[in-house]
Amino acid sequence: MASILLGITGGIAAYKSAEIASLMVKAGHSVQTVMTESAFEFIGPATFAALTAKPVVSSLFESTPGYPLGAHIELVEKVDLFCIAPTTANLLAKISHGLADDLLSTLCLTYTGKLLLAPAMNCEMWEKRVVQRNIAQLKEDGYYFVGPEDGWLSCRKTGTGRMAEPATVFKAVTDLLTQQ
Repeated sequence: MASILLGITGGIAAYKSAEIASLMVKAGHSVQTVMTESAFEFIGPATFAALTAKPVVSSLFESTPGYPLGAHIELVEKVDLFCIAPTTANLLAKISHGLADDLLSTLCLTYTGKLLLAPAMNCEMWEKRVVQRNIAQLKEDGYYFVGPEDGWLSCRKTGTGRMAEPATVFKAVTDLLTQQ
């Protein structure tokens, strides 16, 4: 099937990424996960290594076995789709402005295919004009989005900012792969 790169950023919704990875693998896709340092605060790499049968990659500067030219280049060379779930406001800003200060944001700059973002954040963050400007810029630049949804948030508020459910993200992935 397809080769998918799954990025995971530091937000409480990172737990949903485990189910997304599982759905992708069950569908026969090859999944490689990349986690930010902040993501490790919410979910462990052993979860994704077990689900995908591949070690998690996270460092821009450490040597990564199997990637002599550098993970930031080789990880995206044969990828059919890149999905980042959850996508924090921080990463949205980095991508929108072309910043690359970690492996995941650098991969966003080197990848030339379809990149699907699944935003997740507090409702006040989601509604900020600067966040909405970043999203508008990314849409104009050709990035794809799934969610966020309205609902109960970990900050104990109800509003927009909840990451799309894993089945919804998986459907968006499947739809984008079908378009290729």
